[in-house]
Amino acid sequence: MEILSRQDKEIIKVLQEDFPLCEEPYKVLAQRVGISEEKFLRRVQELIDEKKIRKMGAVLRHREVGFNANALCAWCVPPEKLDDTAKIMSSHTAVSHCYDRTPAPNWNYNLYTMIHAKTRDECEKFIGELSNLSGVTDFKILYTKKEWKKTGMKYFCEG
Repeated sequence: MEILSRQDKEIIKVLQEDFPLCEEPYKVLAQRVGISEEKFLRRVQELIDEKKIRKMGAVLRHREVGFNANALCAWCVPPEKLDDTAKIMSSHTAVSHCYDRTPAPNWNYNLYTMIHAKTRDECEKFIGELSNLSGVTDFKILYTKKEWKKTGMKYFCEG
């Protein structure tokens, strides 16, 4: 029994491509698959409901839109305050990613936020705001030097 039909795989393939910047982007994607927009949208919703598509999101090329100061900020958060602190930090508009990690020997940092700003001063201002809001004062700022990859996982790309 096949879990995904050929058409389902085609739908997933086109959803992974650059999103059409036009008035009816789903109509364009549906045409690429060879089905109506209505059928395309219905099947995407069914794939989501069936948990065959678990997430969809955009990849922002932040440097292209003016965010040139980007930093991973490592925070040392008491374990009992981790969830509350993560909620505070992840709600800040300058934070694109927020996740926890198990501390390593000689590196007690357990919460990480990716901060995007136009300048380093602005980045440090946002980090100061996060520190004030959360009460966490032990952190390290790791500025981006070079971006190595800006793509997500691709499925059903063969032939």
